[in-house]
Amino acid sequence: MCFVGRMKCFLFLFAALTLCGGYTVSKECTNIPTQSHSFRYELLTSKNVTWREEVMSHYHLTPTDETAWADLLPRKFLTEQNQHDWGMMYKKIKNMGVSKSPEGFLKEVALEDVKLDKDSIHGRAQQTNLEYLLMLDVDRLIWSFRRTAGLSTPGTPYGGWEGPEVELRGHFVGHYLSASALMWASTQDDRLKQKMSSVVAGLSACQEKIGTGYLSAFPSELFDRFESVQPVWAPYYTIHKILAGLLDQHTFARNPQALKMVTWMVDYFYKRVQNVITKSTINRHYQSLNEETGGMNDVLYRLYSITGDSKHLLLAHLFDKPCFLGLLAVQANDIADFHANTHIPVVVGSQMRYEITGDPLYKEIGTFFMDLVNSSHSYATGGTSVSEFWSNPKRIADNLRTTENEESCTTYNMLKVSRHLFKWTKEVSYADYYERALTNGVLSIQRGTDPGVMIYMLPLGIGVSKAKTGHSWGTPFDSFWCCYGTGIESFSKLGDSIYFEEEGKGPSLYIIQYISSSFNWKSGKIFLNQTALPASSWDPYLRVTFALSPVESASSTLHFRLPSWTSPDGAKGVLNGESLSLPTPGSFLSITRQWSASDKLTLQLPLTVRTEAIKDDRPQYASVKAILYGPYLLAGHISGGDWDDLKIEANDADWILPIPASYNSQLVSFFQDFEKSTFVLANSNQSFAMQKLPESGTDLALKATFRLVLKESSSKFSTLADANDRSVMLEPFDLPGMNVVHQGADKPLLIEDSSKGKPSSVFVVVPGLDGRNETISLESENDKGCYVYSGLSSSAGVKLSCKSDSDSDSSFNQATSFVAREGLSQYHAISFVAKGVSRNFLLQPLLSFRDEPYTVYFNIQD
Repeated sequence: MCFVGRMKCFLFLFAALTLCGGYTVSKECTNIPTQSHSFRYELLTSKNVTWREEVMSHYHLTPTDETAWADLLPRKFLTEQNQHDWGMMYKKIKNMGVSKSPEGFLKEVALEDVKLDKDSIHGRAQQTNLEYLLMLDVDRLIWSFRRTAGLSTPGTPYGGWEGPEVELRGHFVGHYLSASALMWASTQDDRLKQKMSSVVAGLSACQEKIGTGYLSAFPSELFDRFESVQPVWAPYYTIHKILAGLLDQHTFARNPQALKMVTWMVDYFYKRVQNVITKSTINRHYQSLNEETGGMNDVLYRLYSITGDSKHLLLAHLFDKPCFLGLLAVQANDIADFHANTHIPVVVGSQMRYEITGDPLYKEIGTFFMDLVNSSHSYATGGTSVSEFWSNPKRIADNLRTTENEESCTTYNMLKVSRHLFKWTKEVSYADYYERALTNGVLSIQRGTDPGVMIYMLPLGIGVSKAKTGHSWGTPFDSFWCCYGTGIESFSKLGDSIYFEEEGKGPSLYIIQYISSSFNWKSGKIFLNQTALPASSWDPYLRVTFALSPVESASSTLHFRLPSWTSPDGAKGVLNGESLSLPTPGSFLSITRQWSASDKLTLQLPLTVRTEAIKDDRPQYASVKAILYGPYLLAGHISGGDWDDLKIEANDADWILPIPASYNSQLVSFFQDFEKSTFVLANSNQSFAMQKLPESGTDLALKATFRLVLKESSSKFSTLADANDRSVMLEPFDLPGMNVVHQGADKPLLIEDSSKGKPSSVFVVVPGLDGRNETISLESENDKGCYVYSGLSSSAGVKLSCKSDSDSDSSFNQATSFVAREGLSQYHAISFVAKGVSRNFLLQPLLSFRDEPYTVYFNIQD
């Protein structure tokens, strides 16, 4: 008998495991062998049979003490030590009463009551995702489901990870069900309603044809291998996505058919798990969980909250991976080498268990886990992992040696962890985290407004580009990585964490994200319209206005988050023209009143530039820091040179300067047509050449953009036409403080520091020598008759050339005439010039980058 308290008994068992070889057990608590999703895909699609067999030979069962494994079950079942006998334990669990759910949690508001401003960055991201969801074809999505069920298969299957021979096929379809349900709730788009209903109906036909409740894009044989701890690619991971998608179709899209399909599926898998435990041991079941199972516990707890069926609660608990949750229960900082996105969903599921059963152990697990990741394993984005795994705590600097840094899936799931914690605690720190990770780790994975183009990994090292990582940008119909699935969900629910209700004596609302949107607050009888002006570098304030329109006169309380990143100096709150006394940052401004239709609240929150050290406690990395502007992580444009040696003296008050809004009107690119193509003048390794017209957002577009700087510093111009007949200098877009200079006749153009003030950096904008109205020529101010000259060749460098009697007038005039148009690249509204010891460089938000090389962490001396 265990005569000590339940918590002490639980901790004693885990401590015994840790001291008596439990460390080895904990390291088995992951995929065996440890493999990333990317590696698994390459392995299972490889034609190298020898390599595959060698890797698969490492799969094994590690004998463990069955008693110890059984004792890893949470403390609720440890009143007697002999309860590790499964027969007794099963009876105890089956008849277990559920504690009363905790009270006082904040309540989610209905997505259908929140509408994003279509012109906001969040609204555009949502619309881009909606376009992608509508692009996808129903027959192609469920092709493999139909083949598995023995039905006809019209159309052709999608490729990538949804390919018909890939063991993870079907996972994206589950995500699609969730994403489309969330998107429909957000937009009420009838086209999407019809498409997602067709997917559900098609899957239902597959399930009916199989007849056992089983539903998947792959045969049940994969679960035979899973239960035998044989090589297989995460079948429960895919089943979780399908279950979650159907449950979301029921919850958010109000599809009654979907709930019936979920319960039938769960009945099938309940019997499978029960059979494994009965014929083998509970130890065998827990060992099989070393293969990734996604958030099976999470979706089953959610299902139990709907059905109240004790089988659903029991099965959920059997997916609470004890070897991982046990480490968190004893607050061990020992998650290095664990596959991050295998285990974060298990924590999310444990949080659902706390909300349903009230067991405080699971509250402690979730709280400790969030603190652990944030303190030791997170980047400045709020994201985590390297090549899909956690590395050693507070050794994040080592991660920057690869481009496979933050996995997008992990950010998606960490947002869920923080969201649960905020609902429990109302602590601003969790809302701040949500804002940071959403802004930098989610909005940055979508490629502008290109539907269906997202990334797997968000690289954070030096000289990296989203387009040049191990995966690069995905494609709409041939990628379907795990991060595509979580990506389409993330962009479908951008309105789900702006507002939270609090139940009590009077209506109460928490506004925790400043995102332009409207909210129909039904219980508070108020229609609220929030307008958040886009942040900019030239106006260092976040400005948010709330207009309230009560449906009927009633008193209620509104709580407005004052982020921890802001400053009390300059912060203002104004209600109907009257200034309010604001609490300190990191708390809420709470206003209780009987609201009227004329009420208007304005918040002005200072956006401060600050540095943040990397999560690495080694002295040699003390100066490795990121730069943030409010919630925005800034990244530096890379353009040659050794960025490892760049040192920034941030103790200078002017070390970072905002770029004025007017600068975008001064950006220009220079075009010429020859060789039946369009070319553009571009900086190439500090010299110049004509390059084929690049796509917007690429590295070359960056290098083909220049700012026209008037020689007379007091003069200004608002359009390119204002530069005609003026003396100008050309500043490369990505090299602020540098100028294009010439070295004299027939010598190539170069780039030099503008502080040198050489006359060779000044050019006069004159009408194009070819006589066309749309062209201009660039004449050297100090070498009259000499012009920037392309040679009408992509192979020749661009130089200064002076017209001579031997030159053909037409060819010379054509080679010195350019069409000047708006720059291929543009400054983001948040753009700064930062000063380094060796150079100046351009800073912009990480979310604004597409294919350009950049760096996030710098060597900064404060």
